[in-house]
This record gives sequence, C-alpha cells and structure tokens, in this order.
Amino acid sequence: MKTTEVPQDDANMLQGKFREPVYSLDENGNYTTVPSVGWEPKNEVMKEAWDQVHTKTELARQQVLSGLKSPLAYYIEKEIMDIGLLAKYTGMWRWTVKRHLNPKTFSRLSRPTLEKYAKVFNLSVEELIDINRLKSEK
Repeated sequence: MKTTEVPQDDANMLQGKFREPVYSLDENGNYTTVPSVGWEPKNEVMKEAWDQVHTKTELARQQVLSGLKSPLAYYIEKEIMDIGLLAKYTGMWRWTVKRHLNPKTFSRLSRPTLEKYAKVFNLSVEELIDINRLKSEK
C-alpha cells in the first residue's frame, strides 16, 4: 500500500484521538510508517470485541448482585483478566482464586488476602467487598 492510500476512516472507538502506525511504501518505494486512525473493517472488529467484553462484564455484575459469584468475578471481567492472570498477580494458586469466586468463601477471606486482590484491581478493600457499588456501575 502506498503512503497516499493508507485508510483514514475516522469511525474508530477512539474518535481520532490516537493514530496507529501503518507500514506503507513512500514515493521512492521504501517502507515507512504513516499514522492512521483506522479503517472500517478493523473498526468493526474492535467494536465487536469491546461489545463482547461489556456483555461479559454485565453478566458477571448480575451474577454478583444475585449472590451467585463474589465481586472478584466482576472485576476479573471488567479488567479483562482470567483466573490464571489474577492468580499470578496475587501470588496465589489458580484453584485458590477459583474458590474465592464463591461468595461464601469470599466473605470469610482475611484482610491480607482481600488487600492483595484490592491492590491488583486498584481499589480499597472496602470498594472491593461493597457489592452495592456495583448496582450503579455499568
């Protein structure tokens, strides 16, 4: 693709605030980078991916509010993580983190364990355990 042909379809989710470097050929036939705000196919894929993230986050929020999961389930989805990644960040075993998704088990966690989770999610322990604050989040 030539430098003058790099797509500039400004319908992306970042609304032209950021530009991605795209490799192209300049007038001398040399590779160079040209900033691009994106193009329609890529923008559609990104929109679909973010829609899936939002759907999974909302499902987790509803599960927490209905008492089926602990608040960890919501924050894992919100931060686009999985159990394995959270386990690595906290220094816990995967099976331990998985157990903590159970609301009963979560309610009995020690303060130091809750602090590990809160630190990963950049929250206070109080914010982490307060499911009422999830009622207003979307």
